[in-house]
Amino acid sequence: MRIPLLIVAAIIWPFLSTAALAQQAANPLPQAEASPDDIEGGKMFATTCGFCHQEGGRHAGRGPKLSKSERSDEYLIERIKKGKVGAMPAYGSVFSDGQIIAILAYIRGLDD
Repeated sequence: MRIPLLIVAAIIWPFLSTAALAQQAANPLPQAEASPDDIEGGKMFATTCGFCHQEGGRHAGRGPKLSKSERSDEYLIERIKKGKVGAMPAYGSVFSDGQIIAILAYIRGLDD
């Protein structure tokens, strides 16, 4: 007697789905961090952000001063990714998460 393929698939499918979910839960996505392969944050800032954030972000220009910013890391990351309409372009599709973290690290390391 032949077992129809549809019945076999219906019996096996829940086990395959459970195994895939278990494997996915065991291997969560890593947190973004700057890696040695990313461009150094200061160079990236100078070539992309420095036109508006003068003196390497230490003084206001077309954009605000960034050294000693009281904004949260999350705020700065979102602003880099999404920009600000009419004021700053969005770089979320330009930079990797690691590169954005490298830029944030540069900003946080600024002195006046």
